[in-house]
Amino acid sequence: MIKLTKFNSESNKKGEFVLNAEIIETIEQTPDTVITLLNGKKIIVDEKMDEVVRRVMLYRRALHKY
Repeated sequence: MIKLTKFNSESNKKGEFVLNAEIIETIEQTPDTVITLLNGKKIIVDEKMDEVVRRVMLYRRALHKY
């Protein structure tokens, strides 16, 4: 699980949420960061693509540590 900040452009409200990194299919920088999940749902987040990738890598390293 990784913590991200969701961006909701309709109401200009931001909120933190936790995403299961195992269900990420793709991450795009367009210029906003768009995460596409395995079920086809898309989420726009404040973090840059490189930061999301970094958090996913840290998450996976932590899994293999134990």
